[in-house]
Amino acid sequence: QVQLVESGGGLVQAGGSLRLSCAASGRTFSSYHTGWFRQAPGKEREFVARISPSGGSRNYADSAKGRFTISRDNAKNTVYLQMNSLKPEDTAVYSCAVASYGGSSDPNDYNYWGQGTQVTVSS
Repeated sequence: QVQLVESGGGLVQAGGSLRLSCAASGRTFSSYHTGWFRQAPGKEREFVARISPSGGSRNYADSAKGRFTISRDNAKNTVYLQMNSLKPEDTAVYSCAVASYGGSSDPNDYNYWGQGTQVTVSS
């Protein structure tokens, strides 16, 4: 069992930055692929970024490339999402999730989810 808690969301103006954190319980966190997803009101959940257990492999949605950076600190059981040059269309609830195997852009691959943190970008 893994419990995930996101933090770092908030209200920011367009062009601003936020860093989200995903803190995990459990000693095996470093063995999980970890992903960030987001869901805006009235829209389906969408993939943002994922990182391999060692941090050596990272993938991003096209909407995140060049602006967002995913990273992890396994000693702190934490995964981060640095978001720069934020746009109003980035407004959503951002959630982290972990996958025992693979960890693709498909949310069905992920076993455990956090509750999410709200990110609001004003124009």
